[in-house]
Amino acid sequence: MNTDKYRIKADKEIRLADFSTNENDEVDQRELEEKLIPDAVRKLKELHMKLNAEEQKGILVVLQAMDAAGKDEAISYIFSNLNAQGLRTTTLGKPTEEDLSHDYLWRIHKGLPARGEIGILNRSHYEEVIAPRVHDLLKDEPLPDELIDEKIWQTRFRQINDFERYLSENGFPVVKFFFNVSKEEQRKRLLKRMKDPQKNWEFSFSDVEEREHWDEYQKIFEDMLNNTSTEYAPWYVLPADNEQYSRYIIAIVMNELLENLDPQLPVISGEEQEKLEYYIRKLEEEGEE
Repeated sequence: MNTDKYRIKADKEIRLADFSTNENDEVDQRELEEKLIPDAVRKLKELHMKLNAEEQKGILVVLQAMDAAGKDEAISYIFSNLNAQGLRTTTLGKPTEEDLSHDYLWRIHKGLPARGEIGILNRSHYEEVIAPRVHDLLKDEPLPDELIDEKIWQTRFRQINDFERYLSENGFPVVKFFFNVSKEEQRKRLLKRMKDPQKNWEFSFSDVEEREHWDEYQKIFEDMLNNTSTEYAPWYVLPADNEQYSRYIIAIVMNELLENLDPQLPVISGEEQEKLEYYIRKLEEEGEE
């Protein structure tokens, strides 16, 4: 798979409408589900184990989308297969009063990975350049008036880029996935949640209410992607109508990133090696008694 097809280049402006919401690169669906995804997840699990054991670098994964686009399912089907000790998942909702009393990046710090971890943000700091624009929320936040002007979104894009560069330069590369779901597919998924009693808990009335702002969201998503996809923290646009293929893309991108980091299992040497051999012999001798 050529993942560059889904990656937004830092020096190229894109139109979100030019990205397909439904494709599979002519991969057979059965092969995708029974072989390609399981193989990619097994490889990801092995690489993550090495990352966790080495404890030198961490990875921040950002998942962003409209409701019912497949973020939760990607976590369940891909990332939940990894070692829980090296995984941190944070889901962000509306900012609390405590959140609003700090800078807008403050609340994501608890979701950042430690060295050896993959940290997943299910929704993220990007909410602060999306929802406030759609619903004109800044006027209700305790921000100094002089900070709220026509340049505030460009300022926040710069601040986010600087923050992600800081993370990357300190050993925490950032990779971001945008689930590009169509309005029709979202409608079907929301109806499925609403009609199935076993899925009602996944539904929120706000999910339907936000659809009224669909076009505005698409415009803002496009602006966000064009201004915040960088070499050190790229965005990948997923054809989210095809959930399985989107999960496959995520797994492949993660494997490529981890292979580039090339984590290694720690090697026991010198005095520790001698001590290890001593205890191996000791335990073996106990079994002979």
